[in-house]
Amino acid sequence: MPARNDAALEFLLSRRSRPAKTLVAPAPARDQLLPILTAAARTPDHGKLEPWRFIVVEKAAMGRLAGLTEETGRRLGKSPEDIAKGRSQFDQSQLAVVVVEVQKKSPKIPAVEQTYSAGAVCLALLNAALAAGWGANWLSGWASHDRDFCKAAFGLAENERIAGIIHIATESSAPPERPRPDLDAITTWMTA
Repeated sequence: MPARNDAALEFLLSRRSRPAKTLVAPAPARDQLLPILTAAARTPDHGKLEPWRFIVVEKAAMGRLAGLTEETGRRLGKSPEDIAKGRSQFDQSQLAVVVVEVQKKSPKIPAVEQTYSAGAVCLALLNAALAAGWGANWLSGWASHDRDFCKAAFGLAENERIAGIIHIATESSAPPERPRPDLDAITTWMTA
């Protein structure tokens, strides 16, 4: 039998994202965030391309991003409700880590595998923050899919896009459990 890590397994079986609107100060300081980023960077990465990078958005930068979100929403013809919701992601946030997918030319590693690796970094970052005792939520929002917003907000290059925005701070209330997938409905066992 393989050696078990029951604590890690129990964490994964019971992990639960915390709604971003319930995250309050304090957020992790830089020295508290570095081990979380280090854990996220240990994500599977075929070819060792590192097809992702991090942008840490601290509280002082949130107002600028909220304003850019509002401008982007108006330009895109979003409803006032959508604009307010998009803005609130930054207005209410204490700290966020933007995971940027960086597509790199490779004769061996397809672009889709690089995308999967960037998504895996998002989940690893979320789980590392939760395991470190912080509240965390993966909440990207509609503005993160707009090229002009990404360029103005984060200076993204043409070969980059936002894979996810992970908000991290102190949990103010425990979220209720939610229904989970029915494994029988989504699992096929192949025996031959």
